[in-house]
Amino acid sequence: MSHVLQHATPVPDHLPRDRTRPGRLAARLASIAAGWVLAATMPCLAALPTDAEIDAEVARAMAATQARGLAIAIIDRGRVVRVRRYGDRNAAAAPLQKDTIMYGASLTKSAFAYMVMQLVDEGRLDLDRPLAQYLERPLPDYPNEDKYAPWVDLAGDERWRSITARHVLTHSVGFANFAFVEPDGKLRFHFDPGARYAYSGEGFILLQFVLERGLGLDVGVEMQRRVFDRFGMTNTSMIWRPDFAANLADGWKSDGSVEPHDERSKVRAAGSMDTSIDDIAKFAAGYVRGEGLTAASRKALIAPQLAMTAATQFPSLQPELPVDQRNPTLAAGLGVVVFDGPQGAGFMKGGHNDSTGNTMVCVQHRQRCVVILANDVRAEAAFPRLVEFVLGKTGAPWRWEYGEMAFWAMP
Repeated sequence: MSHVLQHATPVPDHLPRDRTRPGRLAARLASIAAGWVLAATMPCLAALPTDAEIDAEVARAMAATQARGLAIAIIDRGRVVRVRRYGDRNAAAAPLQKDTIMYGASLTKSAFAYMVMQLVDEGRLDLDRPLAQYLERPLPDYPNEDKYAPWVDLAGDERWRSITARHVLTHSVGFANFAFVEPDGKLRFHFDPGARYAYSGEGFILLQFVLERGLGLDVGVEMQRRVFDRFGMTNTSMIWRPDFAANLADGWKSDGSVEPHDERSKVRAAGSMDTSIDDIAKFAAGYVRGEGLTAASRKALIAPQLAMTAATQFPSLQPELPVDQRNPTLAAGLGVVVFDGPQGAGFMKGGHNDSTGNTMVCVQHRQRCVVILANDVRAEAAFPRLVEFVLGKTGAPWRWEYGEMAFWAMP
């Protein structure tokens, strides 16, 4: 692909001499010089591929991975510029469409974090105030409800009192991913809140619980109003809608078997969102623009909040690496992972289950993103190559994200 250089601020042909005061002239010269410096430090950006080039590369990726369905969207300067879909949405070979309902999986977490930061902007939630202070009674005193985690399991361990929203959004609460993965199925702490990163969907469920029981909000309603309606995401919901059934994507597992789409009956901040490639592209564009947030909250979402100390994201709770073996350019943002690479600062979020592979990768410079929704988990092996094909080298931490997966190799 060719490269397009970012141009420096043009130098005026002349500067007014008789009407420009020395101070103003100096200020203008300083501004011009600053423009030169900024342009010199900006990375060169690759020209975006054409539709035909994308189609050909995706065809190669699907053939190599045997993936049956995949959709991709590209954002440039904070605007959606490409939306493409390929393959099948179900075993009957009905074609995947731009508005086909696909499982958002853990991309839900980034949308939830975006909504949470609106509450922060409104002063209804403080990222660093203990969540226990929003509740009427101690967390372990709440009875078990199927929608939430078994908080009663935390009785006798007072560390629940110190958990904050920032701990949740940086995956540093101290829980395993979910209580059901524990050998005895009981929720417990593995480290002090804030001490380190360890991916936890259960932490997100805790913040949802506090918003609903402590602040009296309905997370499904808030997500609809503050995120989906804002960006015109008409085919997105935190809970199953009957109208989704007419254009629904089933999924394919790693062994090629078909997994029916789950009709999720509960709002779950950790991952109940259904969406489409058209809709999630709108979200990614609004997210990278920071629309609907103060400058401070937008900056906080994608700022390094907590260093990563393990070799890979999964399995959660794995041992920490020695300090000299850690990736210093990788950190937790709020609901996303942030990194630094050849094009400067970037961020990403993945989503996965047995038959779903999703990713959103953005570089902050010129607000460029690639979003991929795949209703075939085998497509994940092609994600690094597809993202690089569109964005160029970003420094996205694929090995940290997916571990020792056998990726589709670049030529």
